[in-house]
This record gives sequence, structure tokens and C-alpha cells, in this order.
Amino acid sequence: MTERKILHLDLDAFFCSVEELLDPSLVGKPFVVGGSPQGRGVIVSASYAARMYGVRTAMPSGRAVRLCPDLIFVRRDHPAYSTYSRKVMNILKEITPLVQQVSVDEAFIDVSDIQLPIQSICQDIQSRIDRETKLPISIGAGTSKMIAKIANNIGKSRVRTGKAPRSINIIPPGKEAAFLAPLDIQEMWGVGPKTAERLRSRGFKTIGDIADADPELLKTYFGKYAEVMQKRALGIDHSEVHTDHEAKSVSNETTFRQDSEEILFLKNTLMRLSDKVAYRLRKDNQAGKVVSIKVRYSDFTTFTRQKALGRLTNVGDEIFEHAFDLLNKNLSPGRPVRLLGVGVSNLEEPYAQLELFDESPLKKQELTQAIDELKDKFGKDVVFRANKLKQNKTN
Repeated sequence: MTERKILHLDLDAFFCSVEELLDPSLVGKPFVVGGSPQGRGVIVSASYAARMYGVRTAMPSGRAVRLCPDLIFVRRDHPAYSTYSRKVMNILKEITPLVQQVSVDEAFIDVSDIQLPIQSICQDIQSRIDRETKLPISIGAGTSKMIAKIANNIGKSRVRTGKAPRSINIIPPGKEAAFLAPLDIQEMWGVGPKTAERLRSRGFKTIGDIADADPELLKTYFGKYAEVMQKRALGIDHSEVHTDHEAKSVSNETTFRQDSEEILFLKNTLMRLSDKVAYRLRKDNQAGKVVSIKVRYSDFTTFTRQKALGRLTNVGDEIFEHAFDLLNKNLSPGRPVRLLGVGVSNLEEPYAQLELFDESPLKKQELTQAIDELKDKFGKDVVFRANKLKQNKTN
């Protein structure tokens, strides 16, 4: 089964970082974006230099000035924040279509299909965002959204230099429970201040205490969610990275460990990606009329091609057939490929439109439905094509 690689990305002091780009004289100085200290203003974002004085987000502006008398106040520039946020999110969407934007400066992404070590993926993303936007970003990585988020929180909190942390904190597979165990209970998803206070009064101090607790006892605190909370305390979280439910297209792409011009390898990769796209379409009850491919060569030259179909499809074989036709017609011989992607667009809810006396479309639908049921029950990699089995035997 493919190992999940989930990243949580959080731009460091985003509003302040943008303000430093707009006004470089602010770099290194204690300043905040927020309301006036003369009224009932609050701090929206604090520079890392200001944080060294104890100034924090959501703090009353008057208190912030008492902590740091030389604190500089900057008015919010919402259009600039929106522009930079879009730039960062567009970069993430070029890396993978599986992007869940949580806020203007925060997102989860699923990079399970990128065939590179997770450390390299994180460093590449961090470097690219810095290079293209000049914004600092921190990344947490693990096998789930929960672990990635907590890893990022912890990674950022350990950097106390007065500068943007730019941290990368990766929790290896199998180490989730050990990572969580010593952490304060309020680091865990679903435990707010009031619940944490109740738990502490009963002797629960760390996430490990929840993991080791009697399940019946936990029901007194979490009710019907007790089992879920204990699983979270053990690092078990299967929640998906949710993209826009009204997306106009579905796609999957992969970056190779080594660039390749071997047509059989590219063909098999295209087939695997087509199956993944088809599965996601069926899970969302969608089908599309346009198939597209994305190819990036070793020199980073990138092109996309698409083909309009005569009818809707969400069947992997059909998507692959058209994608491979596009690849054959547009691939430059002798140029190694770095990245390959497949997409389907012009989405609608599928409908039955079978040819009279032709049972093959119906058989395909029945087969894909049976395969989907197996994947849902036993995991996405429980069924794979024979060509993959042949590849594994020869490797």
C-alpha cells in the first residue's frame, strides 16, 4: 500500500512577512499588524522581533505596547495579503492537485504520489516559495493531517531566534504515538481549553495519558467520540485532504525519482495515474468530457495537451486510452521526462448512455464498481494491474 505523505504548510507571520516585502525598513524591527492601542484594538499578526517581547496574536494592543514600548503599528493591506496568498496556493497546486486551503496562510497537501523522499519534497517546496514569493514558510509532515499539523506547531515553537522559523518537522511512519505521547493534551485535535482543564483535574497531562486511559473512563469526557479521541492520541487519523468540492477538473501527477524517456515506463505510469483519476471521479459521482496530460521534461520545460471526448467517462481504461494517444502524438523523442500528469475536466454527474445491443460499457461499469468496493474495504492498493506485477517481478 502506498505510504501516505501529508504536509501542513503555514506561512510564518504571514501579514508581517508581506508588510516587510512592501516596506523593507520594517525587517528585524518589533512591529505588528493590528488596531490602535488607544482604542480596543487587538494584534492580528506580530513580527518575530515583537514576539521576543511577549507580543502575541489576539493580544489587546494596549497590553502589547506595555510589553514593547517601541512597538510599531502597521495598518492591514488586505489586497496585498490576498495576492500573495494566491501566489503561494497556486504554487502548491502546481505541485499536486490535492491541496486543502485552510486559511489565507495555511494549507494541507497530499504528496503521496511524488516519488521523492519527504525531506526533499519539503525542502523543494520551501525553497520554491522563498524563491518565487520571498515569503518564509514552515512545514510539518507525517502520515496524516493531524500529525502534520501538530508537527508543524511543535517545529515552529522550538525556534526562538527573533526571526521567521522556516522550520521543517517530519514524523516518520510508525513514530506517531511516540511523538504525541509527551505533548501537552491541548496540542491534540478536539481538546480545547475547557476540556483540557477538566482532563488535567483528573490527572491527564499528556496526549500519552489519553492513549493509555481506560476507554470507558474517556467516555465520561468525550462521550461517543471517546474511541476517536483515543485513536487520535495514538496517532491514528485517516481524514483525507479535501479539495474544492466544486472543482472543474480532477487530476493526478507524479514526479519521478529519475528522469526517464522509456516509453513503457511512461505508459505504465500514465495507466496508473488514469486509474487514480477515475477512482476519484467515481467517489465524487463525477465524470468528464475532456482528457488532458501534463508533461515536464528534465530541463523543466512543461506542456499540456487535451482532447474532447464524445461522451462522459470516469473509467480508467478509457481515460488512459485518450491520455496515451495524446502522449504519443506530442512527446519529443530522446527528451527525458521529469513529471507526468493526467486530468479530466468538463465534469458532470454521470448518466447511463449505453449502446443498443452492446453490453461492454455495462460490464466495464460493473467491473469498476466491484473494484471500487474492494478498494474502499481493503485499501486503494488492494487491486492493481498485471503490468505492475510484472514490473515488480523484474525489479
